[in-house]
Amino acid sequence: MTSNSNKLSIREAVIITVSLITAGYSFYKLKETPSDEKKESKVNPPKSIDNITDLIGNTPLVKVQSLSKYTGCEVYCKLELQNPGGSAKDRVALKVIKDAIERKLITPHKEKKDLVFEGTSGSTGISIALICNALGLQSFITLPDDTSLEKLKLLESFGALIKKVKPASIVDPEQYVNSCIESCKQINEDVNDERKGIFVDQFENELNWKVHFETTGPEIYEQMDGKIDCFISGVGTGGTIGGVARYLKSEKKLKHLDVVVADPQGSGFFNRIRYGVMYDNLEKEGSRRRHQVDTLVEGVGLNRITHNFHKNEKYINLAYRIKDIEALKMARWLSNNDGLFVGSSSCINACSVIKYIEEFGYKNSGKRIVFVACDSGSRHLSKFWKEALNLKEDELMVTLDDL
Repeated sequence: MTSNSNKLSIREAVIITVSLITAGYSFYKLKETPSDEKKESKVNPPKSIDNITDLIGNTPLVKVQSLSKYTGCEVYCKLELQNPGGSAKDRVALKVIKDAIERKLITPHKEKKDLVFEGTSGSTGISIALICNALGLQSFITLPDDTSLEKLKLLESFGALIKKVKPASIVDPEQYVNSCIESCKQINEDVNDERKGIFVDQFENELNWKVHFETTGPEIYEQMDGKIDCFISGVGTGGTIGGVARYLKSEKKLKHLDVVVADPQGSGFFNRIRYGVMYDNLEKEGSRRRHQVDTLVEGVGLNRITHNFHKNEKYINLAYRIKDIEALKMARWLSNNDGLFVGSSSCINACSVIKYIEEFGYKNSGKRIVFVACDSGSRHLSKFWKEALNLKEDELMVTLDDL
């Protein structure tokens, strides 16, 4: 009897002990769950970096829900506006400046800083100014005197040396690119000036398209898992569209890929791609107005063929001309429906998405299309977005069919 009682007591003791351990562990886990969840939160900040220039590239790709839903295609936007200098021009500026440093054409952090010269309507100048400050150099920017106030103020804030000139044809010695070349030449030929200077030459320098071949193209390919049917970009220098197109079509053998130029009114690239002639109706005698490319859109559109464009023209097969009013309406559409507050060239890219799908009957086809968001609308408030905000209420009551 005593033996059975002892056995019962031992068994009960084991049960009680196990129960207590289980209860204690459950209480511990219950108590620890909030902090564990906190530890396992989605916070995953990037590692610290040594220089602001290390943030250039690897920009996000976002699905544009409104355009995707409306078209029945998958429309994505490459957010180049998220580079630290606010545009894709950061890539080019960094590539050219680092190349010049490596070749000892300029030296960072001198007491009297070496200079980086460029003629630009704005965004490239901002990228150069930012990178020069980060690397101990001085930027010198020549630009048209009608460049948007936002871009001008940004350049001034970065401490760029600025020379403003009247808009003129490329054959005019006082045209902003030609004027900048002369300023650079004067510095380098002055024996009493210990500073040295380089001219970035974004329109003709092949490092432009090459940096997009090496970075932007591969990024898009990886972000889209290699499944891309169409890539759309404007043409300013021709570097972005040329480098990306060459990478996707030549390196990755995407032979089916359509590469589309989004061209503003007044520019000649539409006719160049469609008809093989670099000419626009505004070039007719008596038709041209104040600007070579008469449009609200900044940063893209020319009536001459740059070296960067020429090197990669064979990879481009389509083009669409976008009117200012179409771009203005698209600006409001993307802002109101997707929260995408973008600049003028981004809007003509988005308009070209619609025209591409319409021309080939691709609605509800599931085609995967990527366009570039070059910069933010905050750089266009005094010109392009001023006009966009002035659209009348009835002009805004539109569907994408109107675009």
